[in-house]
Amino acid sequence: MLLKLENVKKDYGTFKLDCSIEVKRGQVTGLVGSNGAGKSTTFKSILGLIFPDSGDIEMFGKKLNDITPEDKEKLGVVLTEANTFDYLRAKDLVSILKAMYKSFSETDYIAKCHQYKIPLDKTIKDFSTGMKAKLKLIIALSHDAELLILDEPTAGLDVIMRNELLDMLREYMEDDRRGILISSHISTDLEGLCDDFYMISNGQIIIHEETDVLLSEYGILKLTDDQYDTIDKQYIIATKREKFGYLCLTNQKDFYQENYPQVAIEKGNIDDFIILMVQGERK
Repeated sequence: MLLKLENVKKDYGTFKLDCSIEVKRGQVTGLVGSNGAGKSTTFKSILGLIFPDSGDIEMFGKKLNDITPEDKEKLGVVLTEANTFDYLRAKDLVSILKAMYKSFSETDYIAKCHQYKIPLDKTIKDFSTGMKAKLKLIIALSHDAELLILDEPTAGLDVIMRNELLDMLREYMEDDRRGILISSHISTDLEGLCDDFYMISNGQIIIHEETDVLLSEYGILKLTDDQYDTIDKQYIIATKREKFGYLCLTNQKDFYQENYPQVAIEKGNIDDFIILMVQGERK
């Protein structure tokens, strides 16, 4: 196990975090939810930037307080709020990264900058948003990290830039010693990357499921009032009232296809499921 959060709680009065998450070797785990759902608070707890009120966090099989500087070198981090040394050039970062990480590979860093069109001699403050995002990820990948913690790495990027970042992550995961915890509110970007997803809302984990199960077994029923009144609701996990009737999220789509062939059923995507779980009435 690369990372484990167990009943980690933080109370801000108006917002309360209470979550449990696991990231295994060889897997990419997504943490998805709307803005303000608790993703960044979770990441800051993992990184020791805030201190939880209770609960346990383990990384690389050790309690967070027992993590050594050597252990920290096995961690690669991208935070949305972090800057990227705006008044330096990409090539100026080489000496800094060499001093920070024993396993930093200058050859790999330079090669990735060339591959992803990051100018080495241009001041970083003059980079586009996409170039800055790619550079952040290249830095996180430059020292053979075993665990990546990525908070909204694709935020604000166009579809081409997002695909380039996701390609970098797929290449990173060719080594099954590694793992990733990645958050995004554009969860459809991650459907082809993540092995499993945690959905968070108001600081609470509301669904944890393997990606294949979410995409194959979950579905959305579109029901008239009469259909809603008569349908078997044992596998409905969230309901949202609409003008035409009801939208219902189920984790047993096949059951309703077989037993209610007259009902309209949509496959849906993870963003659709989040909307129903957050805005609808959960069972």
